[in-house]
Amino acid sequence: MSAEAEWFAHRLPETWFTERPEVVVDREEITVVGALPPLTVVEGLPDPERAAAEEGYVERFREETRERRIEIARQAEHRFRRKVSWGVKIGGDVVMFTTLSVPVMTRLRQGERQVLDTLVAAGVARSRSDALAWCVRLVGRHTDTWLADLRDALQAVDRVRAAGPGGVD
Repeated sequence: MSAEAEWFAHRLPETWFTERPEVVVDREEITVVGALPPLTVVEGLPDPERAAAEEGYVERFREETRERRIEIARQAEHRFRRKVSWGVKIGGDVVMFTTLSVPVMTRLRQGERQVLDTLVAAGVARSRSDALAWCVRLVGRHTDTWLADLRDALQAVDRVRAAGPGGVD
């Protein structure tokens, strides 16, 4: 478990989530997503009514926890020098309250730019930037297992590095 995940685990109220929240960290952001307790009143309801009840449940949780989440986020942002984003899991869905959008610079060859321009021309995206984000999401959805294995391998490398001798003089 990362230092950030451990830090959040000790600060979040136990009543918020049914299990330890998932804490994902990158260079700019810490994302905290926890599973809400099941909403029992939705059992047997038609899909539209169930979805509306779950949406209200998520909004109520968001409003009732807002001040405490802001306080925890401020502490974390000061300690870890990253922004904090929040979300919840309900049923099979993840609902994000906040997310950080970070600009990323890249160099593309003509063929790669043509892919983006085709997506823009077809109305799939409004701009090359949106088209590139769409491509990244598509790749991410179709390679979840491979990316998870790669992240696990990188964490193993970090653990081995941390256990090794200090830097070379």
